[in-house]
Amino acid sequence: MTIKGNTKKLLKLNIFGEDHILQKFIAVSGLLVLLVYFSVSTNNFFTPRNFLTIGLQTTTIAFMGIGVTFAIITGGIDLSIGSVVALTGVTAGLLVKAGAPVWLAFIAALLAGLACGIINGLLITKIKLPPFIATLGMMMVARGIALQITDAKPVSGLPDAFGRLGNGTLFEIRNSAGDLQFVGIPYPVIIMIATALLFSFILTKTKIGRYTYSIGSNEEASRLSGINVNFVKIISYSICGSMSGLAGIIIMSRLVTAQPNAGVAYELDAIASAVIGGTSLMGGIGTISGTMIGAFIIGILRNGLNMQGVSSFVQQIIIGIVIIVAVGFDQLRNRKV
Repeated sequence: MTIKGNTKKLLKLNIFGEDHILQKFIAVSGLLVLLVYFSVSTNNFFTPRNFLTIGLQTTTIAFMGIGVTFAIITGGIDLSIGSVVALTGVTAGLLVKAGAPVWLAFIAALLAGLACGIINGLLITKIKLPPFIATLGMMMVARGIALQITDAKPVSGLPDAFGRLGNGTLFEIRNSAGDLQFVGIPYPVIIMIATALLFSFILTKTKIGRYTYSIGSNEEASRLSGINVNFVKIISYSICGSMSGLAGIIIMSRLVTAQPNAGVAYELDAIASAVIGGTSLMGGIGTISGTMIGAFIIGILRNGLNMQGVSSFVQQIIIGIVIIVAVGFDQLRNRKV
């Protein structure tokens, strides 16, 4: 059978392989254990309002995680995510301050994130820089630009319309007296669900998705089978940049202030959500659903530990241990192959 004829078979192997299903099962089990534990041990955790809060807090991790999943599946990485979040956020803020409509500023910010992703992809495919180095450089460049164009100061005094995307809700319910009965589903949560479904479809049902898996599994074989490896990699990093831009817009909209120092170390949360959800750092394996599970594990951990009064330092230790366990399982899985 030709290499080209194995592409669909390879896709099924990567998504439905026994080890991948086992890791996703472990992730889902971990998520359920956390839900039960915090529901029993923490007052007001198991409430609709808190679940909506968890969903809202998890959106930015999910957006970034979805993007970096594409990069990791190709066998790469993106360390520039946090800096791109800051750059896109201040881009939107400065444009609104200059008099641009909010919707136009948000589109421009998304395009800025897309541009960062394209540049990363070109550096990796055309100049042949290792993904670690290329995105490390972009991390410094994007952060530097964000600080330079804002003079390292927050962009404040933004109109209420700027915060509508991050703080608005859908399906809000009030009684006849006007009292709030249901706060509604936050816009970012709705966008997160739609985005996850869209990119899950792209990754599993389109040629770009199949080629992404194929490249991560065996780049040379993919090239010999006629796949345009460089183009697919550029697309993957473009998606990562765009999703970082979306996260930046949501974060700054929630704050109604654009912070050039925002997003520090956010790339670690994004990568962690993907790895916890079963994406292999060796490439070729991963799903959007797994990344979403990983994002919610991090979100629930932080929310529950905050409600229990656990310090942020201890939270870092706990999440770090979770990441080490997830990566350790990934390494053991790869040794068996």
